[in-house]
Amino acid sequence: MKLNLMFKFLLIPCLFCMSPGVGKSATLHTDTPWLLHIIDSTSDGADGVRLGDVNGDGLPDIATGWEEGGLVRVYLHPGHAESAQHWPAVTVGTVADVEDAVFADLNGDGVLEVVSSCEGDHRAMYIHRLAHKDDDPLLPDNWLTEPLEAASGLMQWMFSAPVVMEPDGMTCLAAGAKNENAELGIFNRPDPSGRWHWNPLAKLGWVMSIRVPDMDGDGDMDILFTDRKGPRRGVRWLENPGDGGLEWKEHLIGGQDCELMFLDMGDLDGDGQLELAVAAKDRRILIFDSQPGEGWSRYEITYPDNTGRAKAVAIADFDLDGRNDLVVSCESAVNCSGVFWIRSSSWPDPGEVEYFDIAGPRGIKFDRIECVDIDGDGDPDVLTTDERDDLGVIWYENPLN
Repeated sequence: MKLNLMFKFLLIPCLFCMSPGVGKSATLHTDTPWLLHIIDSTSDGADGVRLGDVNGDGLPDIATGWEEGGLVRVYLHPGHAESAQHWPAVTVGTVADVEDAVFADLNGDGVLEVVSSCEGDHRAMYIHRLAHKDDDPLLPDNWLTEPLEAASGLMQWMFSAPVVMEPDGMTCLAAGAKNENAELGIFNRPDPSGRWHWNPLAKLGWVMSIRVPDMDGDGDMDILFTDRKGPRRGVRWLENPGDGGLEWKEHLIGGQDCELMFLDMGDLDGDGQLELAVAAKDRRILIFDSQPGEGWSRYEITYPDNTGRAKAVAIADFDLDGRNDLVVSCESAVNCSGVFWIRSSSWPDPGEVEYFDIAGPRGIKFDRIECVDIDGDGDPDVLTTDERDDLGVIWYENPLN
């Protein structure tokens, strides 16, 4: 198999390289927190954001599960001029213990469905879909909620992501769980009946991120994930066999010594190869870089003072200097910053870094991040949720433009 250069040496054991800044105290620049905009704060326990384009207008819409509120909601981008206001919203389903909601076109008709994953005692997944493809998506009566029967009762579902499977091009679902009997696998429909089938691929302790990039450059989608707890924790990926088969080879990237949270992929140093950035619960960011002949090198960034505990990290160029930066969200951010960004001139080895506050003291438990230009002014804003301080679904306006 011909491997993509950026992942060519994935099977070589990790080489661990520490940033010179690890262990040093650092200062968070708090002069100019970003302007906060609340999209929706009318329920309880907003738990992450996922993006899609529901109405085909080219603007990012949002799917969010409200865990304590038991709601799955979709938010339609109102246009750049109105983006600082509350967004038009629709509750597409009411389900218990919802942990995640993601857009996916599961039947290939060009209209997005929403898939929700439920943990706790509920242990179920649901598909929320419009009754007819031309229905108004903002009318709740137009949405139907159907159980994904193959998921019911199996495990505490935490996260899912659509994955296009070859050779038939069917959109299936990669999904994972936590705690007892937790697995990562794929729901697919191999027969014309439309019935979903669960195909487990790996044991898990507690899945956090699931991404579906082409890790080895062979033209099909692999599964990249973080396992937070248990004897197999770390960053791993599963290699798509490419023939519709169920034997996916597992590859370890690293991070077995950490409790890993959400990850992101991006070209930090501008060399055309992607790095991985992973939030580790003990207030660190791990950066994994793959270079020919060297395997995966690991670098670390410690959090500055006056910030919360690690939850998520994302990659974007916040100051538009042509070099990517990191943005970090936190939980347990009581009377301190729960969202901040990091700049370095020496990625992937961060060397000396600068930390800049985004959130200020408002908010307590933030979640996964999307970096997208919400207001159309040409710079990336930060979209996330706060689950504990009643901020709900929110975005922070980049002050650059």
